[in-house]
Amino acid sequence: MEHTVAEPSTGNPADGSPAESPADLLIAWDVAEQSAARLVPPGPRLSAREAAAEVAALRDAAHASVDHVHRITGLEAAAGLGAGSEAGNSDTFIVDRATWAKANAASFRRLLTPALEEAVAAKPEMVRPGSSTQVFGSAVAGTELGAVLGFLSANVLGQFDPFAPAGGRLMLVAPNVVMLRQELNLEPADFRLWVCLHEQTHRVQFAAAPWLPEHLLGLIGTLSSSTLGAADSLGDRLAEALRHLKEELQQRGEDQSGGSGAGDDGESSDGGSGDGGSRDAQAHGGASGPPRNRLIELIGSEEAREAYSQITAVMSLLEGHANHVMDAVDSSIVPSVKTIRRRFQDRGKHRSILERWVRRLLQLDVKARQYTDGQRFVSRVVETVGMERFNQVWESAEHLPTEEELHDPDRWVARMGFAETSAAETPAED
Repeated sequence: MEHTVAEPSTGNPADGSPAESPADLLIAWDVAEQSAARLVPPGPRLSAREAAAEVAALRDAAHASVDHVHRITGLEAAAGLGAGSEAGNSDTFIVDRATWAKANAASFRRLLTPALEEAVAAKPEMVRPGSSTQVFGSAVAGTELGAVLGFLSANVLGQFDPFAPAGGRLMLVAPNVVMLRQELNLEPADFRLWVCLHEQTHRVQFAAAPWLPEHLLGLIGTLSSSTLGAADSLGDRLAEALRHLKEELQQRGEDQSGGSGAGDDGESSDGGSGDGGSRDAQAHGGASGPPRNRLIELIGSEEAREAYSQITAVMSLLEGHANHVMDAVDSSIVPSVKTIRRRFQDRGKHRSILERWVRRLLQLDVKARQYTDGQRFVSRVVETVGMERFNQVWESAEHLPTEEELHDPDRWVARMGFAETSAAETPAED
């Protein structure tokens, strides 16, 4: 029996869904939650005492990782962030798989509601009582969404959700951390801290750029409205997209050689080791330009194509920055970090759930290359002008790199008006 659950003192991470609207008739959210709960795989067997100890240790690691991220990034937004989390901070949740799936169903609903409402306003017949979209499409879409969340619930180690109420929430999926740690034979305290360092970096990013969630929501709304609205039957389109996503994830898990029981999504990941980029570039023939998306090119408006490009750049920046921070972690912080990196290599545990949803749900053919592209951008800019100047990227939407600049960091440096700074001139970290 799986005992790892969210403590009552942390609240319910699934709270905060939008108020009911006619758009809710397009996806049966209750069916999604029920389907996910039914399909969540069992986790490792822990006694109640072992589960409680794991929850406490993960909470301590989440708290301890903040100071390290602060030191490495130099972002003042990290100072004191999450203070008191070891005592039950309300925006840090240690959860089991079912709780993660339920919370993400709520997040999914928040992200899609604006686009669905727009579609309903344009085609009110879609939610007419008795219509096929309303009766069948919503249930099928809900079932497929639940299947996707159930599958992903066994893959995710941690997640920072910037769109959750009250400024976001950090979730750490304790059964998955335990299972992967056991299967890779990793030192428990080191692995917990390593996982938390990555997720806390995302938390710090959004703390440094409090305008970013609203900016992303606007881009996602533009993209999803255009893409979903292009289908003749929105309910059928949602169900089909979710079905393809589920099949792809399952196939990747089956094809992953040496995969862990916790599940792997099969995507290339260097886990912050910096080794994945060269393999990925070789796999794509060393191409340096941003990949184009056939769906957006065919049916998206120019506005949608620009929104897609901006989302690609932002997601690459966020993941690339997190990987850059992970590369700055040495044995003084995580004693067995080299072992963790080596054994964790090629496992896509730190994938952005938002990125999966937005791109795969909407059938966007995104290449895993964007993660290494983002890391190359961050590393090049920091090497060229230093961390302090790089950090200006978090000040406003105008400072975010374009997709083209992501692949040519010197263009961003030039646009920002920065002169190159030699390594000797770069201020040393504390």
